[in-house]
Amino acid sequence: MSAIAWTAAGSLAAWLWLLLGQGFFWRTDVRLPPSRDPNDWPYVCVVVPARDEAAVLPESLPSLLAQDYPGRAEVFLVDDGSTDGTGDLARELALGRDGLPLTVASPGEPPAGWTGKLWAVRHGMGLAHARGPEYLLLTDADIAHRPDSLRALVAAARSGGFDLVSQMARLRVESVWERLVVPAFVYFFAQLYPFRRIGVRGSRTAAAAGGCVLLRTEAAERARIPDAIRQAVIDDVALARAVKGVGGHIWLGLAERVDSVRPYPRLGDLWRMVSRSAYAQLRHNPLLLAGTVLGLLLVYAVPPAALLLGPAAGDPAAAWAGGSAWVLMAATYLPMLRHYRQPPWLAPLLPFTAVLYLLMTVDCAVQHYRGRGAAWKGRTYARPEAVPEEG
Repeated sequence: MSAIAWTAAGSLAAWLWLLLGQGFFWRTDVRLPPSRDPNDWPYVCVVVPARDEAAVLPESLPSLLAQDYPGRAEVFLVDDGSTDGTGDLARELALGRDGLPLTVASPGEPPAGWTGKLWAVRHGMGLAHARGPEYLLLTDADIAHRPDSLRALVAAARSGGFDLVSQMARLRVESVWERLVVPAFVYFFAQLYPFRRIGVRGSRTAAAAGGCVLLRTEAAERARIPDAIRQAVIDDVALARAVKGVGGHIWLGLAERVDSVRPYPRLGDLWRMVSRSAYAQLRHNPLLLAGTVLGLLLVYAVPPAALLLGPAAGDPAAAWAGGSAWVLMAATYLPMLRHYRQPPWLAPLLPFTAVLYLLMTVDCAVQHYRGRGAAWKGRTYARPEAVPEEG
């Protein structure tokens, strides 16, 4: 066999393992587990960190205030230094509206060693602490909830004995680039953190989706949330690891009642969203970056290349192995495309999208080594090694 054929065979072997040995990550049937209404509905405080979110608040905040929840609940929106009138708009949206009470507060600029979002979450949790809630719902300002969302989350947490229940919000897919990139984003996330493994006690796999996290207050205190993860750029995964690390039972799945209304109409918008944290996912380790680049090329780029180059080189084995790997790749992507109500012909384009993600990751690493750190909404966070740890 030629070198091309051996490489294609390696890619095919990788896809066979991903198909059967990676927690069936490609399946999209991990939804809120069956639950029953509790005898008493616990008190819940909803914490919404918000920075320059005036464009999306009219769609998202009213959905929180209108929650059909049988117990006591209230919303704390923490205006994280917005310059677009986010806090004032939130107050206006709540005026004259029946539903959950709203408190709008601002913590000021974060101190050294804190990301802005987690500093805002800390402030919101501090306000909530005085109320003594059993659960905290941490949700982003771009997330719209169906009227029964909070009710379903609490019922699932109580019935399953979960300390953390998180749902991956359905992201917007309207522009051409959103259709190409967004379903793949969730697909790749599930490949890294298979949802089925997350909910298994004793499993080392831990992750959450930051847009929708119901957290038991007692578990947050045990895990020292958010202080223990104050520097985390990928705060949702860090949160889940911290809770699971102290023996918490966690769950993550795809949402049916939770949607993101944030638009990413251009490739540049999506590029900034992914590249701001991609290298942090690799713990800023150049060896992990090199391995990831090689792995992505082997798994995603080699199959179409072998299928195209094999016949030209008179190598049917390479073409067969590459074509088979490409078919498996597309087949595992189809369930996610169906979840996002996208046409199946997008599945064979996954290699192109994977190369885009590879370039975004490399770009994030380049910015890191230029000393720029992770940037988001006008803030640039220091490189981790530049931030002093507390004694």
